This record gives sequence, structure tokens and C-alpha cells, in this order.
Amino acid sequence: MTEQQKSFMKQAIELSQMGMDSGVGGPFGCVIVKNGQIIGKGSNAVSSTNDPTAHAEVVAIRDACKNLNSFQLEGCELYTSCEPCPMCLGAIYWARPSKVYYANTKKDAAAAGFDDQFIYEELELPLEERSIPFHQFMRDDAKGVFENWIKKENKTVY
Repeated sequence: MTEQQKSFMKQAIELSQMGMDSGVGGPFGCVIVKNGQIIGKGSNAVSSTNDPTAHAEVVAIRDACKNLNSFQLEGCELYTSCEPCPMCLGAIYWARPSKVYYANTKKDAAAAGFDDQFIYEELELPLEERSIPFHQFMRDDAKGVFENWIKKENKTVY
């Protein structure tokens, strides 16, 4: 790693400490960089915002996308204090940064009380065997909207 990359990771780690110390949320931080400049940052804010999606990576992605005026992070690098959870991993893939760097592993997170392994296991189960019941209905009604999307000429594809 270069000294600049180490500096970016250090800032992500500092955000994790500051967010935790200030009572904003859990011990997670993230910065997003483009062309050597931080364009987005965030710390976990789940408990202070009552938002279970306010993980550091999601907060930083929202900040970076707002600052870039884009829903894509092409050409960006994401530095996060911990290996992303399944939700953040999904958000990262949707945002499409060029690289992700992380410090702590998901095993380190589990040892600190943040164990996401059950989600990975749930994803492998058939819907009817998951711990939260899933029920499908009104597919034909909802499918009509998809059909309208397919026909729509002035859409923004993402």
C-alpha cells in the first residue's frame, strides 16, 4: 500500500472511532476517494438515526454520490474500517467503485459482537425455510409496471 492509501484507511479508521465515541453508532468508518481526493465519508449511524441501513459504507456512498451528482462511483476507491456486511456489499456492487480496501475482517467484527454470518446462511435457504417468512402475491399486477419500464423510452438505465 502507498502512503496515500494508508492515509485514507487511517481516516476511515478514525471515523469509526469518532462515530463510536460520539454515540453516533457502531465502530465502523468509510471514506470514498476519487483522483486522490476524499469525495465521500461516513461512520455508522444506525443507533442515532434509528436507520438499520445507516452503515458506514452506505452513509459514505450516499455522501459521495451526492457530491458527484451521480448514482455511480466509477473510478472511485472505497476505504472501509471493516470488511463489508452483505447489505453494504450489495450497495457497493450497485455503486460500482473500481476498488475496495478494508481493515478488519468479518471474523473480527463477529468477535466484537457484529456477526453477519446468519445473513449469509439465510441467503442460501429456500424462501420457505428462512427465519423471516416471505410470501409472494399480486405478481401479475406488479409485473405490469416492469412491462411499462421495458417499453419506456426516456428512462435512465442503471
